[in-house]
Amino acid sequence: MRGLADLPLGSRPEGRTALRATWVLAHDGSGHRLIRDGEVVIEGSRVLWVGKRFEGEVARRVDFGAALISPGLIDLDALSDLDTTVLSIDHAPGWAKGRVWPRDYAARAREMYDPGELAFQKRFAFAQLLMNGITTAAPIASLFYRQWGETVAEFTAAADAAGEMGLRVYLSPAYRAGGMLLDGPGQMVPEFDEARGMAGLADAVAFIRAQDGRFDGLVRGMLAPDRVETCTEGLLRATDAAARDLGCKIRLHMAQGEMEVATVRSLHGMTAPQWLASLGLLSDRLIAPHATNATEEDLALYAANGVSVVHCPLVSGRGGSVLRTFDRLRAMGINIAMGTDTAPADMLMNLQAALITCRTAGGSVRTPDLWGAATLGGAAALGRDDLGRIAAGLPADIAVFDLADPVMTPAIDPITTLVAGGSGKVTRATFVDGRLSMRRLAGVAEVAGIPDLAAAQARAQAQFDGLVAQYPDRSWGHPPLEQLFPPSFPLMEDADG
Repeated sequence: MRGLADLPLGSRPEGRTALRATWVLAHDGSGHRLIRDGEVVIEGSRVLWVGKRFEGEVARRVDFGAALISPGLIDLDALSDLDTTVLSIDHAPGWAKGRVWPRDYAARAREMYDPGELAFQKRFAFAQLLMNGITTAAPIASLFYRQWGETVAEFTAAADAAGEMGLRVYLSPAYRAGGMLLDGPGQMVPEFDEARGMAGLADAVAFIRAQDGRFDGLVRGMLAPDRVETCTEGLLRATDAAARDLGCKIRLHMAQGEMEVATVRSLHGMTAPQWLASLGLLSDRLIAPHATNATEEDLALYAANGVSVVHCPLVSGRGGSVLRTFDRLRAMGINIAMGTDTAPADMLMNLQAALITCRTAGGSVRTPDLWGAATLGGAAALGRDDLGRIAAGLPADIAVFDLADPVMTPAIDPITTLVAGGSGKVTRATFVDGRLSMRRLAGVAEVAGIPDLAAAQARAQAQFDGLVAQYPDRSWGHPPLEQLFPPSFPLMEDADG
């Protein structure tokens, strides 16, 4: 018997490795099934065997004890930058806090991060995902602080980081044809430059052609036009045609907020899902976060056209919106995947938020439905019947969650226990394609490709502080920073008294 510390971080162990725990979540071809005191044997990049105990020869056994060996979690709205939405939790309205550009700033908009910072934040964000048991991710970042869209250079660096660290990703640079500008306090006006959007799409297509399939298939392409209100009909039609040609998925944020709903109605006289349906652009190629502002007709259109919804309950709930409701959408035949879309990138915390918000909104979701969304739902959205499950012959994408944490005592069923009381901090190990990408030893996390997490965290905080310092320049009226983001309680000026 050998321990987790004996496995090589960042690479596949030589020979057969048996992973053992009090619970294994396996897939029998029809759905997830729990195995008590089970074992998963991996060899190379694949699962060789799953069951009670493997009687064949193995190079080593790693016994996790009181733990759940689960399929790796799939995050289809995975934060890949330093989260600026945390600035909006206590500071509103967004238009006054730098989340919408004043027209005078738009004329001189600039990149607020340099290329090295952009590359670093992707790597740091990927580490956060692996630390939370996420093995497949579709990265998302805000364009609020960008000069316009994302770049091929930063996503080439992101693909390199994913391959080095061992994270399965679906990605390409995000692009847009327009955005909202402020002409006065609260006076938001959409402006478009379709040629600029088409150039961004061309860059994304070229990126996918160059990158898709790298690192033994860990890197895959996905087109990522920005929020629907920043897109024109021409850009969306061209995106759909490109996705057909590339054989890839499209992620498009819509039915997610009041500003979007109002903007799209003013531009097109209908909601975003209705507009796309009228253009013939709703299909099973489309992955659509967040659906919290979807109407009955919108949801019926999603169901009829095979659109997958990405549910991000934590960030939605912070903003006061909920999906109405998880089990209702499932009953309509809508596939639901999960996303985190904020810091912390904690999928277990999001599953708990989904449980609470669904039931508060009158639904009756169960914890296995949520775990299924974070595994099988994400795989279905991607068109991958080999992900989100543990079975012989499939990729060894595995997350191990500790069940011995005293905070979760008393424990019952492992899925219920983790959803009701767990957090990403109980993730013991993350394997992607048979590689050990993350492990926690004595409570200390180690991530492949990040030699010093403490130093990386300090660098990330300093980088974020530098970004926030630039907010007065891009906010209406250019108020000082302490007015934009005052502390939660007044500062005591003389702390010695």
